[in-house]
Amino acid sequence: MTAFELRRVCVFCASSPGSKPAVTDATVTLGRLLADQGIELIYGGGAVGLMGLIADTVMEAGGTVTGVIPAGLFSKEVGHQRLTRLEEVATMHERKARMYDLADAFIALPGGFGTLEELAETLTWNQIGLLAKPVGVLDVGGFWQPLLALFDAMVDHLILKPKNRALLLDDPDPARLLTRLAEQGSPTSRSG
Repeated sequence: MTAFELRRVCVFCASSPGSKPAVTDATVTLGRLLADQGIELIYGGGAVGLMGLIADTVMEAGGTVTGVIPAGLFSKEVGHQRLTRLEEVATMHERKARMYDLADAFIALPGGFGTLEELAETLTWNQIGLLAKPVGVLDVGGFWQPLLALFDAMVDHLILKPKNRALLLDDPDPARLLTRLAEQGSPTSRSG
């Protein structure tokens, strides 16, 4: 199977730093990989927590970063002012739609409700045909295992089709996850 070129990857992650050094390390590794591979980071535009860490890492490694943030969140999320490009939109819905439009693929790092909601929406949009872009979770320290087990239970209960469960990739290794996203995003893998 031939992989397609990932030009822009949208990363969903927490506006909090979390407490696990492994998550911090994986965030930095992913940021450096994106920059080294010439892949532009698309993200929510925040300067704090894992959001700020991945943006800073990509920028420090010479990469390109586009943040998308609702104008009203600047006081709460502290919009990052040193990005390649920071786009302001009016609403959270516009923010997500713009990120989805810009990205070739999506990765969710450990995060909270916002990250979970963005992940679920990209999967739903792929399931119903509004997107045809690969989605993965960086499963650092088994963070996503409870959710993955829930998705498997949905398949077992005949609530989620196996082909839709297969829309979500998971891997603890950032480099391998990027490779798998590129492979899943290739036209030959989407045509089946």
